[in-house]
Amino acid sequence: MIQTIVIAAIVVVACVLIYAATRPATFRVQRSASIKAPPEKIFAALGDFRAWAAWSPWEKMDPAMKRDYGGAAAGKGATYAWQGNSKVGQGRMEIVETAAPSRLVIKLDFLKPFEAHNTAEFTLERRGEATEVTWAMHGPAKFAFRLMGVFMNMDAMIGKDFEAGLANLKTLTEK
Repeated sequence: MIQTIVIAAIVVVACVLIYAATRPATFRVQRSASIKAPPEKIFAALGDFRAWAAWSPWEKMDPAMKRDYGGAAAGKGATYAWQGNSKVGQGRMEIVETAAPSRLVIKLDFLKPFEAHNTAEFTLERRGEATEVTWAMHGPAKFAFRLMGVFMNMDAMIGKDFEAGLANLKTLTEK
């Protein structure tokens, strides 16, 4: 009986590992929102890391978070490093490309609680009196990330934070 249970457990673990190994080696999470504000106003809130405190959902998760700004004041070359509690971890962002007021690309390096190197992109498209803002993050999906994805919906987890951030950005820029 015990031997059967052990064999069954090994088979289940092997199946989970094999399934995780077959998942895509890259990921992409994306959310969009329509904001009744000009793209220039929204772009200003995105391109200056000091302005993120007013809308980023992670800023509110750890008010005691240590922040370090460097490089350019805003736009290409601006950097932002943070170190916070277990909810926000530790990492660094750098704006690596801008096409004001329609596109912003950020190199995003997470150091804790796990190491990951991703790209975040904001695209802004005027639609009448509103601006369609799309926030996307993409990068490689290491095996551990793919294994976690077997048990958790990573798109939903990250996506809810993007949705909250876009809602905050909407409130901020529609004033």
